[in-house]
Amino acid sequence: MRFFVVGDVSVDLIYFLERIPEPGEEVPAQRALMKPGGAGGTLAAHLASLGNKVYLASRVGDDPFRSVALSQLEKVKVDLKYLQTDTEQTTSSILILLTPGGERSMISAGGASRYLDAAEFKPRMLDSIDAVVFSAYAFVGGPQRQYAINVLDAARKRELPIFADLGTGAVRAAGKELLDILRGVPYLLMNQVELLALTGATSISYGVNALKTWGLETVVVKVGAMGSIVITPTRQELIEPYPLEEVVDTTGSGDAFTATFAHAILQGKDPFTAARLGNLAGSLAATAIGGQGRLITEEDLLQAR
Repeated sequence: MRFFVVGDVSVDLIYFLERIPEPGEEVPAQRALMKPGGAGGTLAAHLASLGNKVYLASRVGDDPFRSVALSQLEKVKVDLKYLQTDTEQTTSSILILLTPGGERSMISAGGASRYLDAAEFKPRMLDSIDAVVFSAYAFVGGPQRQYAINVLDAARKRELPIFADLGTGAVRAAGKELLDILRGVPYLLMNQVELLALTGATSISYGVNALKTWGLETVVVKVGAMGSIVITPTRQELIEPYPLEEVVDTTGSGDAFTATFAHAILQGKDPFTAARLGNLAGSLAATAIGGQGRLITEEDLLQAR
């Protein structure tokens, strides 16, 4: 299958801490690493690792971070012909503070990704594409927003399958405006934090009930250790997780889920089966450091059959 992915490419600066420091406090890091990341890059890397042809629309700086950000994408042969280079902005970066148990706090610097030039997108770029996958960060602001909207319009006109993963930062920045932009998208994915923020609900069940009134098509809510909830116009189901004995790093687990879900849908799976495979992928991704540290393969998915 051939996917067109729109989203950020970044470098993850990961610091392993016993705890997050208080304001004004300095704490020593047990370890520090630099890894490729970004939701767009991670989605593309997983899709390519699953055996798909993947085109990535993103933008990086002309700086030392560039080679790190693209390292895994090049290994799995993501097609980078639509990658743009910015001579003024730096490659996007994210500072990740990782504490025991795999939980994390993040600080992001949008950098070059936010300056994706909409003038370089041509609708014919989707002529041979089977599906489009968005990181919703692409819709938040900057020139990248118009690029993403243009791709979305072109994909709708072609009646392509469209997958949009919201992202906590995107929801906090754009709120319900994201739903206005993405209304009618066939597959909308979010996590439980994003669900509660969008709906103003105080529990997952209330949030899910609120979603049902918004006229969305297939919605998937990733609920961490509880698995995922798939909501269609006729059915709702909690899909059980694939628990792990040890979580190393949850960075990118949601992207692994989304990529695997989209891959499974394009293979003809129903949304409930696709979510079960996504749960497995999210768990496997958490067994390595970095969003692209443990990429999912088709062989991995045999575990869920």
